[in-house]
Amino acid sequence: MSESVPAPAPNAPAGQPWKAATAAWIGSALEYYDFFAYGSAAALVFPKVFFDASDPATATLLSLATFGVAYAARPLGALVLGHVGDRLGRKKIMVFTLVLMGLSTFLIGCLPTRAQAGSLAPVLLVLCRVLQGISAAGEQAGASSMSLEHAPEHRRGFFTSFTLSGTQGGQLIATLVFIAVAQLPENQLLSWGWRVPFWLSVAVAVAGYVIRRRLRETPAFTRQAATEGVAKLPLAVLLREHGTDVLRVIAGSLIASVSTIFTVWALAYATSDAVGMSRTSMLWVGALANLVALGAIPLWATLSDRIGRRPVFLIGAVGSAVSMAGYLWAVSTGSYPLTLALGIVSFGVLYSAANGVWPAFYGEMFATRVRLSGVAIGTQTGFAVAGFAVTFAAEIAGPGGADWGAVALFTAALCVPPVVAALSARETHAVPAELLGERRSGRRTAQAERITA
Repeated sequence: MSESVPAPAPNAPAGQPWKAATAAWIGSALEYYDFFAYGSAAALVFPKVFFDASDPATATLLSLATFGVAYAARPLGALVLGHVGDRLGRKKIMVFTLVLMGLSTFLIGCLPTRAQAGSLAPVLLVLCRVLQGISAAGEQAGASSMSLEHAPEHRRGFFTSFTLSGTQGGQLIATLVFIAVAQLPENQLLSWGWRVPFWLSVAVAVAGYVIRRRLRETPAFTRQAATEGVAKLPLAVLLREHGTDVLRVIAGSLIASVSTIFTVWALAYATSDAVGMSRTSMLWVGALANLVALGAIPLWATLSDRIGRRPVFLIGAVGSAVSMAGYLWAVSTGSYPLTLALGIVSFGVLYSAANGVWPAFYGEMFATRVRLSGVAIGTQTGFAVAGFAVTFAAEIAGPGGADWGAVALFTAALCVPPVVAALSARETHAVPAELLGERRSGRRTAQAERITA
């Protein structure tokens, strides 16, 4: 029996790559506005609102642990939503995750406090946080798969980077909103002010829903469903054909620890009694670093379309390991100009290299029939570790929470697996879309020759 050659995916309608990228940006912005609004609140407000404020150290530790709960829920969400996305299509997942995140975030803003409901309050907070985690598990994988499969050849890195620039955009918006509410008097901030950022997510959710409902399914998924058919059990196919790639993505995704430690632990540390910087000034560090990242991410992604995914990702991973140590040292000095400068270099520039390229880098490791499952399960398992990196950092920093050097070493250690993953990965930036995820074999060589003939 002769082996069939995969037909090229039908061309997307004019403008569809930009529509897919825009839909990915808006959805990711909403998802991570919600996600990092929670992170800011967990560092600055929730220890006093949902936990026992008479023991500030324990309250802060418990609050940061709830930030990690969503990451623990992500692997479960990835298993379910990845399966559905590879069976029913990318569009359905993108619409569902948007609605779920908007609803769970709005409900956080409506929760009773510990003073009003006792121990029920943190339980409800954790439940809403779990729903956020399940939503986020499908969002980035769905959005990056959608934009990758709509993107023209040789620009896949650029178009898929919109998913992560949306992430940084959402983080920027969340930070700016918290800068505004942080100006409120303490009693107003703790009574109603902290709720406003969570309520505001509804407007963006409605806009994103309208845009995503109008988006077409990807040509690659449409061709897969019409010719070979979708996998009945994507997870089984994934583990059989791409098990090593899943492990590689899990290892690579530990790079997200840089983001969680920068965004949450460093913010809590800088505003603690050990350093004493103001929360508004530190929120501005995050805002400006994210603003720089909005420009850096597409530039790094465009570079990866020219020189490859691996070298750009390695710049981000190695650069983050070194620069985060400098950033945490700067925070420890209490010098705001130094903290701002190194925060922008570390998070805005160097981390953006890995952050901007991974949607294409990971997505190109998998065939269309299991791409969403592979990216979702791999990233969300790695991100689960990254989410709890904040809690581990709080423990490593010691009783006074001031051992920034130990946290810097911990962060650098978490950057080692991403480096190993990138060094062991195949370079895929020049591989035709029809051959992505194919094993290196005579079959692949024959297919490539026949397609390009």
